[in-house]
This record gives sequence, structure tokens and C-alpha cells, in this order.
Amino acid sequence: MKLHATAILAATALTATGAAAETWDMPVAYPASNYHTENAQAFADAVKDCTGGELEIVIHAGGSLFKGDEIKRAVQLGEAQIGERLLSAHANENPVFAYDSIPFLATSFEASEALRVAAAPTLSKVLAEQNLTLLYSVPWPPQGLYFSKPVASPADMEGVKFRAYNSITARVAELAGMVPTQIEAADLKQALATGLVSSMISSGSTGVDESVWEDMTNFYDVKAWLPRNTVFVNTEAFEALEGSAQACVTEEAAKAEARGAQKAAELSGGFVATLAEHGMDVNPPAEPVMGKLGEIGETMTAEWQESTGEDGTAIIEAYKAQ
Repeated sequence: MKLHATAILAATALTATGAAAETWDMPVAYPASNYHTENAQAFADAVKDCTGGELEIVIHAGGSLFKGDEIKRAVQLGEAQIGERLLSAHANENPVFAYDSIPFLATSFEASEALRVAAAPTLSKVLAEQNLTLLYSVPWPPQGLYFSKPVASPADMEGVKFRAYNSITARVAELAGMVPTQIEAADLKQALATGLVSSMISSGSTGVDESVWEDMTNFYDVKAWLPRNTVFVNTEAFEALEGSAQACVTEEAAKAEARGAQKAAELSGGFVATLAEHGMDVNPPAEPVMGKLGEIGETMTAEWQESTGEDGTAIIEAYKAQ
């Protein structure tokens, strides 16, 4: 796959002359029908129109070019020029990447947007150190808890096999007494069907995408946080563009950010309703469970601030100042 991607780069060598149309490959982890991917396609179409066809961005959905956990590194190395990734999955590289996944820090779309604005300067700095330029990010709906059985107390969560998608979700599982297993989105359906996991924390969108009602029975709308998919570009590839093309990319990125957030908010309630329509029990969490989750949130907020130092403090202070 990497040899193939390198060949693509060689065939469309970066140039600032504008003499020929340029093609960028954009790997994404989610299916073409997902609203994040649809938004990325709209962004790509708009960039092509804005540049008069001089820059074409080709979307590779569903991990077809690079798997989710390969996308960020592929863009860093220039094996793809642009990509979309759930950055919190890379919190092991830098805990700043988990700013959007701190339990119960930002639990609404409005709060998520305020947190995005607060984190943008620090996030841009961290990405720049990795040869990446931040373009835009779009939230997922609030995260809820899925189980294959009713959960009425913290004891009901103990020992349950839990799908984690980043270090944050793995830590939630550990503090709740569950057993985490890292599983990418493309592998989730099989993991549920085979019983590798029987619980997870995710959005209603993921639940609908994966038809989780075929393997799970209960959804608890805890609204823990709103993780974000982030789109970034290889800095060398971006800087090789003519100024007018760079402007097109950044202008259309801003539009994609606003459009994606609006779409997420519009779809959020519908996703949860769809889960119920397919037979899942959809309820708020029981009070003892919510109490336990609140304790977990306090613990993890303190841990995150300690691990991020000045960067984390700057984000939290900017967020609370809004």
C-alpha cells in the first residue's frame, strides 16, 4: 500500500508552477455514506471549483488507501497529501491530541465549538512540529454508552469487554472496571459479531453506521464528550501550492468546518431515534452509573492537565474564559 501511495506521489510530483493540474489523495477512515466523508467530498469538490480544476482532491473512504491508524503518518511522510483522522487516537504521541475527549468537559455542540477555538493555537503548533498544517475539524454527536445487557449500577460494568478507539476511552474502561480492546472503525462490525467486545462508548452515528442493534441491546445517552475528526495537510505539499490555491484550500476548509458542525447537530437526534426504532433500549444512565462516570471524568481531567502541562493549561484557561 505504501509503495502504491509513493508511486502516486511520484506521478503527481509537487509543483508550484500551476502548469498542470495536481491531484491530492485524501484517505479517510469512515464509509462514503458517513456525514464526515460526505463533508470531505463536498470540500474536495469546492476546492476543485475554486482552483478552476488546478487542484483535485480524491477521497479514499473506509480506510481503502490507508487504515485509520495509518492515515496521520502517511500524510506526515507525504505518502498522501491530505487526510482526516480522529486525532485523539494519537494521544499516546502527544496528550494534547485528546483535548476533545476529556469526559464531561464539553458536552454540547456549543461547548465543543468553544473548546475547538480554545485549542486551535496549541493544536496547530503541535501539528506544525510534525510537518502537518491544520485545516478543519468536525464534531461527532455526543458520546453514549452501548452494552449488550442492561446496566443499572457500576457493578454491572465490571469485567465487560469494551471497545476502545483511543487511550482516553481505554482509560474510561479501566476506571469503570471494564476490559478495553483497541479496535478501529473499519473492524468494529466484526469485533461485535464475534463477541470480541460487547460494549463501547461512541456516538449515535457510529451505532447507525454499524447497525449495532444486530449485536447490542442498550444505549445510554450519557453525552460524555464530542470527539472531532480533524483534517490536516502535509505542510510541504500545502506550501508548494500557488498562493491562490492555498487560499482556496483554507477558505473551503473554513466552510467545511461550519457545514460539518451544522450537519452533526442536525443528525444527532435522528441517530438516537434510529437506534430505538431498531429495537435498542435507549435511556439516560441510571443515577449510580452517572455518579461513577462523573468521578471518572474528574479523575481524567486532572490526569490530562498533568500530562499536558502548559499546553493543556492554556487550552483549559482559554476555554473557560469564553
